[in-house]
Formats: sequence, structure tokens, C-alpha cells
Amino acid sequence: MSHTVAVDRWVLSSGAFYFTSTSNFYFPAKFAPTPHFGANPIRASATTNGSNESVVCKSLICGRRALLSLATLSLVMPCDRVNNSSAAIAAEESLSFREEIRKVLSKGKAAGVLRLVFHDAGTFEIDDKIGGMNGSIVLELDRPENKGLKKSVKILEKAKSQIDVVQPVSWADIIALAGAEAVSLCGGPSIPIQLGRIDSMVPDPEGKLPEESLDATSLKQCFERKGFSTQELVALSGAHTLGSKGFGNPVVFDNAYFKILMEKPWLSSAGMTSMVGLPSDRALVEDDECVRWISKYAEDQSLFFEDFKNAYTKLVDTGATWKKSL
Repeated sequence: MSHTVAVDRWVLSSGAFYFTSTSNFYFPAKFAPTPHFGANPIRASATTNGSNESVVCKSLICGRRALLSLATLSLVMPCDRVNNSSAAIAAEESLSFREEIRKVLSKGKAAGVLRLVFHDAGTFEIDDKIGGMNGSIVLELDRPENKGLKKSVKILEKAKSQIDVVQPVSWADIIALAGAEAVSLCGGPSIPIQLGRIDSMVPDPEGKLPEESLDATSLKQCFERKGFSTQELVALSGAHTLGSKGFGNPVVFDNAYFKILMEKPWLSSAGMTSMVGLPSDRALVEDDECVRWISKYAEDQSLFFEDFKNAYTKLVDTGATWKKSL
């Protein structure tokens, strides 16, 4: 026979988890443990005479590293409550990681960090099913296309070393988070990042990043092999609004990139304006399909922010290998 136990604060198993609930749960009458968690004992009582039963648990403070019993919790909690608890833990971890990244990141360093994201994640191709956001960039820094990225890795290494003291984190997660923080720091959209990527122990194959000299047709084909549409190609190219490529304020993330592309200043003979952008940037405005999106983003910064956020999330998730959840 089972009886209703009204739980206010319930601590399961070895004291690794706690939650607050007003739900009623049904346990066998003989379930009346007196668990110990290194503090005052928590006493539970049960009777078999039909009287009301209750479990009163004293308030406990459990550290974040003690949250280990989600599997046991799922036996007595509805699934949606377990999922919500998992999400809360992940959100807390993401916030603490971001705080450490902010300590080492500045607006002047944002463009380099964002470039690091693209060079780590940009190696993925659908047919090969290799590459993607896997932290292998730290093994590929001597390649010509990655010139200058050692500085960005050293910046993030400081944050990673602090985080690793509390909880080991992959390079892939750190780089994905840092790119999102770089965008936000410079006035761009806030981008949520899922954690749990696993680092590769070997470099990705060479020759998988889009070349700066590609024309629009070749760029679209390259991004299609990686699983990205023309719209996503154009939105992600908007990251070049940061840095020294000549698209507006180098430390402000906005839609100036698209406005300047539409002006085609490189066609002017007025000195340095001819140096604006990479050949691949200039190629975009020679393609009608790309121009449709460039025009939209030039007119509507909010649309660009939303599309960039979605494309960035896809970029750092595609091809990643994930830890198995509980």
C-alpha cells in the first residue's frame, strides 16, 4: 500500500541534488529513511494506519559540483521537471563560463576571437562528416590561413585555465561562447550557446576553409557543401563588420557591412576606399541572390541580428560531437 508524501525540500540518494516542489509523490509505506549528508540528519516518518504522512527536510546548501543524481531524480520527478533542472544547471555553467571570458575579452580583441570561431567551425562538410566546431584549431595554428590566431587562442587560454580549475571545459565550447560574447560586447545580438562539445585530438584536414578569392558562385557552392544556404552565407559574412576590413566602426557590430557593400567603394579611385573588404566580400554584390539579402540587411539591422544569431548557432553546432546527457 502507498501513501502520499508531501515534499517541501527533498534530497535524494547521497545528497547530490535538491529541488523545491509542492507536488505530491507516492512512496511505499516502508520508505522512511533517515539520510545523512554531513549536516543535521533529515528525519522522515511513515505510518500504515492511513494517517497523513509528511517529510520535512531542513534547508541545505548544495554546491554546483554536487549535482550528480539526475538519473535517480527522474524516478520520482516528472520528466519535464528533470529537464528543467538540467537546463537550469546548463544555464548556470554557461553564465559562469561567459563571466570568465568577459574578463579577458575586449572590443579590440573581438574580431580576432570571432575569426577563431569561423576557422574552427568552417572546416565542416556534409559529405565528409568531419570538421566543424571541435577545438582542432588549437592544433592548426601554423597553417597559413590561420595566421594571427595564436593571439586569440592565448587570450582564451587564460579564461579556460580558470574554468578548468572548477570544471573542465572543451576548447570547442570556449571558442563558441567567446565568439558569441564578442558579438554581444560590440553591440550585436545576444546568442545562446549550448554546451557539451567534445574536442578533437587530431587536426582537421587542410583546404576546407572558404578561400578569400572565391567568386559568388563558388562561395555559394562551398557553403552549400557545409549545409548553409545563400541567406546564411550572407548573414555570416556580416561578421566582417568587426575588425580592420574597412566596414564602418571596427569595434561595433552593426549592419554597416551591408550598407557599405551596396555602395561599392572599391570602385572609387579615392585612395584607401579601394582597399575595403576581401575579394570574397566584393563578390557577394555581384550576385543577384546575394544582393537581395544584402539589401534587406542594409535596411533592417534587426533582421540581420536575428538571422546572424540563427546562422551562428547553426555554425557552432553543425558537425560538433556532443557529450552524452544523463
